[in-house]
Amino acid sequence: MEGNIVPAASTARYAYSSGSRESQSLIPRKGDPTVRELLPYYLVYAEHELRLAGITLGLYRDAIKFALSILGDITPKELDREKVLILKAAIASRGAGPSRIRGVMVSLRSFLKFCTLALGIEVLDLKFIRPPRLPRREVIFLTPEEIEQFVSAIPVYAGRQIDLKALGFRSLVEVLLATGMRISEALSLTRSSVNFETGEARIIGKRNKERTVFFSPRALGWIKEFVNHRNDDSEWLFVLPNGRRPKYWTVDKWFVKARARAGLLKKITPHILRHTMATTLLFNGCPIGHIKELLGHDDLPRFSHPCRTEDLNVSANSLGVR
Repeated sequence: MEGNIVPAASTARYAYSSGSRESQSLIPRKGDPTVRELLPYYLVYAEHELRLAGITLGLYRDAIKFALSILGDITPKELDREKVLILKAAIASRGAGPSRIRGVMVSLRSFLKFCTLALGIEVLDLKFIRPPRLPRREVIFLTPEEIEQFVSAIPVYAGRQIDLKALGFRSLVEVLLATGMRISEALSLTRSSVNFETGEARIIGKRNKERTVFFSPRALGWIKEFVNHRNDDSEWLFVLPNGRRPKYWTVDKWFVKARARAGLLKKITPHILRHTMATTLLFNGCPIGHIKELLGHDDLPRFSHPCRTEDLNVSANSLGVR
């Protein structure tokens, strides 16, 4: 962890050690810091070292604070197996389901891992913080007809004028459909990151994993249309008319409005478009191993053969959205 990413607050209590990069860590000068005191440091660590997206950081922060509202402001060492059971029971008693409990447990596991790796604090073995298994949910995806109905409801052209914001949203939707990227990955694209000749881009996904994504000719056409109509000098690929990147909740509002305008009852979000891309490839006969590599998943089946770049490109271009 780099020294310049540590918050300036509480410097009287914490010192940043020198030495090799691998051994650098935050060292409490005296006393045992509480979870609440360490939370800002964890969030910075998670952002820069784990490369968690802003929306994920917010969820982890809120989940840890929620746990503290039940357990009190304990130290990492005080979080034992008994407190984990008390926490799970308290969350369930408030009417929360397995998904909420899982979110809190996953957040605490990540925080305790930070305590061990970055701070050298001995904490509870992570195997005792077991997130509950979630029931399998039906995968929601759009049919080709629903895709066209949805994208046609985005008002790019108003008479002879072009709505630049709507054009940017349409371009973003086309990219999500073609590549299966997470919304955080798509909003992190820059103009220079897209190779228009090969229709590819190298991106950094979850857990700092790098992969190649492939754009359909249709998606590339919409990107070019959007870039050619922009007047800003921002390097980000997807921006508002003022040149700033849209926030996640802004994009969510666009999806809600477009869905209502299209008259579709089915839920439509950036993640649903990711499901749609994967399901379309699967229906077209694309091997599951190829799909998982395109989506940036780690759990490739053992029987899957290594995927060559040309194989992935063919798989991506088999998507029915052109």
